Order: sequence, then C-alpha cells, then structure tokens
Amino acid sequence: MATSTDPAALYPDIAAKGSLGAALQAVAVKDSLSVPIAVSESDPLGHAIVASEAPHRNDLVISAWAVERRWSIRGCESFQDMALIEGNTQDLAQIASVAQAWHAGTALSDIRQDAPFVRLTGRFEVPDHDPVQLAESEWQHLRTEAHEQDWPEYQALVEAAYSERALRELYPFTSHWTLRFSTSTRPYLTVIPMSLDAHRDTRYTVSAHYMGEVLAETTTAQEAVSTAVRYLPSGLGPVTSGAASAA
Repeated sequence: MATSTDPAALYPDIAAKGSLGAALQAVAVKDSLSVPIAVSESDPLGHAIVASEAPHRNDLVISAWAVERRWSIRGCESFQDMALIEGNTQDLAQIASVAQAWHAGTALSDIRQDAPFVRLTGRFEVPDHDPVQLAESEWQHLRTEAHEQDWPEYQALVEAAYSERALRELYPFTSHWTLRFSTSTRPYLTVIPMSLDAHRDTRYTVSAHYMGEVLAETTTAQEAVSTAVRYLPSGLGPVTSGAASAA
C-alpha cells in the first residue's frame, strides 16, 4: 500500500490531469457519464465538488486521503447540512458513478445499490423541510448509527428512547454519545435540560443538562427512559423548525 504526504507522489495520474476534478471528468466521459465536476481552487488535487439538480441536496464533496490512495465522498441535505451518504473507495470510476447519481437526484437507496461502498446514514430526504419529518429522519440516523456500534447498551438506549412517544416526538441529537433532545430542529436547537448516557457496564444515567447533575442511575435502558420522561418540561408541543428559532 502506497503512503505519502505528497499528493503529487500519491496521485501522479491526478497530478498529470491538473486536478481531481479534471481526472474525475475524464473518467466520467470514458464511462459515458454526464456530470459537472467543479475543481477546488484551494486544493485542486485533493478536492472536487459536484452540484445536484435536486434543490434539497448540497454539493457532493469528494476528498482524497492524505496518506493512502483513496477517496471519500460526503453528500448532505441542504437545510441542516447533515450527511445523507458517506463512503470511501480506491475506485475513481465508482466515485464518478456516484457523482452522476447525486447530480441527477437519484434515490439514496438506488445510489447505495449501484455503489456498495456508499454508506447510508439513515437520514432520509425531506424536501419541504417539515420539522416533524426532520426529527424522524434524525431518529433513523441515530438508530442506524447505534446498530453499527459494538455497544449493545447504547443501542438499547436509543431504541428505548425511540419507543417512548414523548421522546420520539422531540428532535434527537448526541454530544460524545450522550443522547440529548431539542424542541426545534437544526440549525438552531432549543435544547431540553436533560440527557441520557449508556455505560458499558449495563448502567444508564439520566442527567440535568449535558454532563450536569446526575438525576438518576438505572440498570436498564427502559428505566432510564421512563425516568427521563418525568423530567421533561410540561407543555411541549410539536417540534418546530430550527430556522424559525433564529428569528
């Protein structure tokens, strides 16, 4: 495996084309793909950008690794700038294929089916930015992420929280694996002063704020969730838009 800190040495073929964008464009043309690829002015060998025709998608960002010949992709939704797809591969042709699909607005599941290196984050697209749907999308991301971890206690906590309607109707987020809640979506969260932690010794902690006063310790995820619900403020309504919170 080649390793280097000199991009031109690690990617001589890219350097010969002048930029990652130009190299990707050449691969795309060779494979009869039609996709506009923008060159990064600040780091032409290391980054390229592909716009999407879908207005609810941000640009797909393509990045070269610094010490190994490999490329990463990250595609985010436009309202919160949260990742919908991620992945890395040594196959530039696969990158070009994903770039074409992202540009064309191809469904996320179809992108994953055609390019197995792509990881779906669990979030789904919410073109109208409906806050209730954005909250559900974020829950699906947390559930996906939890199932990918070798941490059964954390998975149990996320699933128990999702099963509790009072928490499921809030917008979830994490800080260093601490499960937290907001009454508004990103980009401007309205954080509830209560958090949940899973430990690897089958303990669960309910705390005030993030790393605040410990309100309770339990031995099951369900007990922790039931306790957390009792500390929720009264009168919580449906989750609102984080954009509106800035007004």
